Amino acid sequence: MKSTFLKASAIALVFGTLFFLPAIAQTLPQAQPADVGVSSAQLARIKALQDQYVKDGKLAGGTILVARNGKMVYFDTFGAIDKESGKPMPKDAIFRIYSMTKPIITVAALTLYEQGKFNMLDPVSKYIPEFANMKVAIDTTDAAGKRVYYTVPAERQITILDLMRHTSGINNAGPKDEKGDSIFAQLRIQQHPLADGIKLLASAPLVHQPATGFDYSPGPDVIGRLIEIWSGKPLDQYLDETIFKPLHMVDTGFWVPEEKWSRIATLYDAAPDGGLTLATDSAQDSYKKKPIFLSGAGGLASTTVDYSRFAQMLLNKGELDGVRIVSPKSIELMSSDLLGDLPIYGGPVVPGYGFGLTVAVNRGPAKTASVGSEGEYYWEGAASSIFFVDPKENLITVYMIQKRRGVAISREYKRMLYAALVPK
Repeated sequence: MKSTFLKASAIALVFGTLFFLPAIAQTLPQAQPADVGVSSAQLARIKALQDQYVKDGKLAGGTILVARNGKMVYFDTFGAIDKESGKPMPKDAIFRIYSMTKPIITVAALTLYEQGKFNMLDPVSKYIPEFANMKVAIDTTDAAGKRVYYTVPAERQITILDLMRHTSGINNAGPKDEKGDSIFAQLRIQQHPLADGIKLLASAPLVHQPATGFDYSPGPDVIGRLIEIWSGKPLDQYLDETIFKPLHMVDTGFWVPEEKWSRIATLYDAAPDGGLTLATDSAQDSYKKKPIFLSGAGGLASTTVDYSRFAQMLLNKGELDGVRIVSPKSIELMSSDLLGDLPIYGGPVVPGYGFGLTVAVNRGPAKTASVGSEGEYYWEGAASSIFFVDPKENLITVYMIQKRRGVAISREYKRMLYAALVPK
């Protein structure tokens, strides 16, 4: 199958410029919405609502891409890349995708799983010995209301599966010490190289016993370090060689080169009134240099086109444009509900969803009480970007905005998109 890249190369060769051909983003093949059962009228309603959010000051801007049956039927922008300057949002804007990093890390790990580098039920301590003798923090109150804090041994070892489905006993907040202060904050894990940061993480007690329930965690950070151990390569290099280059994800990485800085979307926080306030923390500019800690839990930046290629690969059961990244069975494992009856202690999983390997899995409309398909899977980022893959409807979408604590808007978008599916 000829890819868009090969076609572009042939054109460049005709004009004698192949040697100087730059790396460019590649969109999916295109089709008219009606040809694949998507309502243009409903897409227009979605766009009008986004424009209204911009007008009302609830969003600065963003991008939307929809593809069905392997064909892109909608790709548009709204608002500005930077509300203060008013510069229109470009289609190649670069977004902090935060936790949408996690599925990419999972696929990278699955490439090594297929090489026999590990088993899902392997204890993490087999590869990182610091996880061998974990403790669990018991933080409670006695009958008099007095705080009681102590630790007990973990009843079993953390497995690779636990890290990927967030049942390791770690959570994002981390445990508190005897004084009630965050141990994770004291360790400053992300101020160290990945190998050292993960060892520090292992020095903290767990919040829950392993495999007793879902609690959203930095487990994929540990997976990132394991990828380095299994592959013998730095995480960024392995991702580039195994995921980004084969899929032509030319604008995805842990940092953004200077020549692309003008394309980084400005980051905002949700104001108390639901509007926007400019983010002033380090996340605004930290992507302009290589980070010390390569976070598999949330460290990547990407574009809508790049991520759509990743999502389409997932929908295609591990392949895109004739290039296979992982096997169909690995994608089946990743997108299966692996939680069973385990409780969900905390995290951004929508009610009625289970969880696979770093993606939430739809258990069906009878469980979610929302439009959608059983078996659809999704994840979202801290700045409210979202993607989902629906094998039943042969549908993918990527919705990119940069508003922390604005996830209600992106989930609303997801519901509205389902209303655009109509008979052909």
